Amino acid sequence: MSDEFQVVRAHPLLTEYVDDLQTKNSESLSFYPRQVFEREVEIGRIFLGLLNGEPCGYIYVGSNAKQDVRCHQVCIEYDARRRLYGAALVVAMEDYAQEGNALSISLRCGFDLEANDFWHSMGYGCIATQEGGARRGRTINVWRKQLQETLFGDFIEPAIGSASQGAWKRHWKKHGSTGILTQFHRGDTLREYRATIMEDDS
Repeated sequence: MSDEFQVVRAHPLLTEYVDDLQTKNSESLSFYPRQVFEREVEIGRIFLGLLNGEPCGYIYVGSNAKQDVRCHQVCIEYDARRRLYGAALVVAMEDYAQEGNALSISLRCGFDLEANDFWHSMGYGCIATQEGGARRGRTINVWRKQLQETLFGDFIEPAIGSASQGAWKRHWKKHGSTGILTQFHRGDTLREYRATIMEDDS
């Protein structure tokens, strides 16, 4: 390609750029506070894509000391969303995982996002679907790629569809901020909250 693309893990604008791009794409990404990015940049877990010397996307991954490396976030600037650049970031992540002798890489992706097709094209398979946060009403596809050969394949068909925020918005209008859960709440509390807003929806 004529454009010069490279992947780096050190850049003076890395934290600022990642935090800003996450904000611009908040409906597609899980949220991380800026302090998290600052910490992860220091230990080299955020890979920055540079197109002709300018930041154009990033990938944020977990520790490669584990057998399954988590890919937490991937985001490419809209006007640079060519699969070639995203693929280059993923290859950098896979190289990093293999340096730590990881067996696999896994990630979560909303079922209504075009990124599902991208992950499939990169050799990842859907291994599960999960309920996402109540605000977005989005099913989550869990994708995994084996970095070492395995005898068994546990892939399933990924969920597809569109997310709805209608129930969450109606609950917000009726009850205000009281009782609204963040993405960090899990388990019984989240199930009870879901039941509450579904009653409001009926």
